[in-house]
Amino acid sequence: MGQSAKELSAAWLKTLSEERRASSHTLRAYGDDLGRFLDFQKEHLGGRVDARALSKLTAADIRAFITDRRTRGLGPRGVQRALSAIRSFFRHLAREGVVDNPAPRAVRTPRIPRTLPRPLSEADAVRAIEDVGTHDIEWIAARDTALLTLLYGCGLRISEALSLRRKDAPLRASLSIVGKGNKERIVPVLPVVREAIDAYAAKIPFSGAPDAPLFLSRRGKPMSAREAQLLMQRLRGRLGLSERATPHALRHSFATHLLAGGGDLRAVQELLGHASLSTTQTYTEIDTKKLMDVYAKAHPRG
Repeated sequence: MGQSAKELSAAWLKTLSEERRASSHTLRAYGDDLGRFLDFQKEHLGGRVDARALSKLTAADIRAFITDRRTRGLGPRGVQRALSAIRSFFRHLAREGVVDNPAPRAVRTPRIPRTLPRPLSEADAVRAIEDVGTHDIEWIAARDTALLTLLYGCGLRISEALSLRRKDAPLRASLSIVGKGNKERIVPVLPVVREAIDAYAAKIPFSGAPDAPLFLSRRGKPMSAREAQLLMQRLRGRLGLSERATPHALRHSFATHLLAGGGDLRAVQELLGHASLSTTQTYTEIDTKKLMDVYAKAHPRG
C-alpha cells in the first residue's frame, strides 16, 4: 500500500500501451488528465498521495476535482475524458490487487449534447477533389488529389490515410486498415482511388524505403494531419465550403452518401470500423433530418 501515485500511474500507462495498445494520443491525454487529478488530490488532501490515500478517496473528493476543472474552463467533453481516465486508472488498480475503491463509479458523467456529423454534399465532395488538383507543383497536386480521393472513396480517418507506406502502392482491390483500438478492417478500394494513388506514387520526387510513409510534405518529411487540415482550410476559402469541411468531413460524406444510396447499415459499420452500430446509425439521422426539412418546405401545410 506504500507505492506512490507516480509509480502507480506509470504502471497503468505502461499497461495501456503494451496490453491495451492505446494510441499515443490516448496515452498523452489520459496521462495529462490523471496527472492533474493526482496533483489536485495532493493539495486537496494536504499530504502524499499513495495507494493508501487512493483507497480512501470518496466520490466527493473526485467531484471536487471536477468542480475545480470546470471553474478553469473545462467543458463537458473534457470532464468526460478526465473521468474516463480516472476510472480506467482505478480499474487497473483493482485488477492488480492494489486498491479497490468504487468511488469513481459513483460520480456521474456529464451529459453531452449530441451533434450530427456535417458531411459535404456529393457535389461539394467532387468539387473539392477536382479543385485540389490545381496546385502549381505537379507532384503536390497529385498528392492532394490522392489524399482526398482516398478519404472520400474509402472513408478513412486522416491518421489511417497518412499511415500508408510506400510498399502499399500500387493499391490492391482492398486495404487492410488498423484503426482505433487496433481493430483491423478490410476496406474495398475503388478503381478511381487506385488510379489517384498510382498517379501520385509515380510523381513522388523523393526516394524512400518500402516502409517509408507514402504521403509526404513538400520537403519530403511525413505529411502531418495538420497539413491535411490546412489543405481543407484553403479549399473552404476558395470554394465557399462550410467551416465544418475538414478531412474528417470526407469520412462523414463517405458514410452518408453510401447510406443514401441504399448501403446496408451493418456493411457501412464494418467499412468505417465502428465498434458500435449506434455510432453508424448517426448517419441515418442525417438523411432523416434532410428528408424532414424537404417535407416541411415542400408540403402545402408546411
